[in-house]
Amino acid sequence: MAPEETLFAKIIRKEIPADVVYEDDLALAFRDLAPQAPVHVLVIPKEPIANVGVAEDAHRDLLGHLMLVAGKVAVQEGVADAFRVVTNSGEGAGQSVFHLHLHVLGGRPFSWPPG
Repeated sequence: MAPEETLFAKIIRKEIPADVVYEDDLALAFRDLAPQAPVHVLVIPKEPIANVGVAEDAHRDLLGHLMLVAGKVAVQEGVADAFRVVTNSGEGAGQSVFHLHLHVLGGRPFSWPPG
């Protein structure tokens, strides 16, 4: 199930500027406009998937790729020794843009459990 047209789709098409830190054929990573940590980068697939909850078996390789990109971003941003990767699936979990995205957060201590 593809999501409705989103802000992220416009960023992928370069219709809206973003502070891009990584891009390849499958994914795009850019700084969050409202960072929750000194490093807060969003990693998104270029394919429109609303969230993990609606991902299908056909997305297996893409989902793994996104995790690898998250690791590359953490290394690039200097937080590979301690970072968090978060994805929200659904409005009740805090998802506000319905295009799958991973939050790569680092540069400060995190507590558990999260919010």
